[in-house]
Amino acid sequence: MDKLFDLWHHLAHSPLLGLCLTLGCFVISDWFYKKCKLSPLANPVLLSVVMVSLILWLTKTNYQTYFEGAKYIHFLLGPATVALAVPLYKNLHYVKASLLPIAFTILLGGLFAIISGVGIAALLGASQTTLLSLAPKSVTAPVAMGLSEVIGGTPSLTAVLVILCGIIGAIFGGAVLSLVGVKDKKARGIAIGIASHGIGTARKLTIDEKTGAFAGLGMGLNALVTAIVLPLLMLLWRTLAG
Repeated sequence: MDKLFDLWHHLAHSPLLGLCLTLGCFVISDWFYKKCKLSPLANPVLLSVVMVSLILWLTKTNYQTYFEGAKYIHFLLGPATVALAVPLYKNLHYVKASLLPIAFTILLGGLFAIISGVGIAALLGASQTTLLSLAPKSVTAPVAMGLSEVIGGTPSLTAVLVILCGIIGAIFGGAVLSLVGVKDKKARGIAIGIASHGIGTARKLTIDEKTGAFAGLGMGLNALVTAIVLPLLMLLWRTLAG
């Protein structure tokens, strides 16, 4: 036990802490996920978040110390998002055959994600900063945090909301779509990509490549649409309010 504490003390004073802790927790979570036969309730991202948070709390390790190493994984968010273009390219013929419905769906889906989230939070009495941080919750984390900063939100709060949105969509999204009778793989993929971005897309890629490809398409185009539309909506809102 003393050797274990000595090892932790050594890691706590180096960037290796966040890197090793994050990778270790994810490997364990992914193993458990596969043992559960890819059950959405055993989502490895959710389990990893819980494990890392619990360990940091028990060891009284502050977030800044942890992030010194975790930032290297955070940097990979961008390349990982771009890599989603590979399964999309493999299924490009499906995209070309449904280009107009896809564009229409992403535009409406992106708008609904913004308006519904902000509207419900406003009715519940959320502060203006919270509303602005919530607005880009349905786009992938790097884009969402940048948008949050531009429109006056809190990027760190936005990051938390994005992760929560992604985890909830990855766990319950498939069941909800089945419940309402959506069976087409393209429609399921687009819906998950818009609603739960990278985490939901990763979940779909482990189950079906075609669904995952359309989830990646939905995620990427929704990020593009939101990056254009959200600042315009905020400008319109402030003009009307002023």
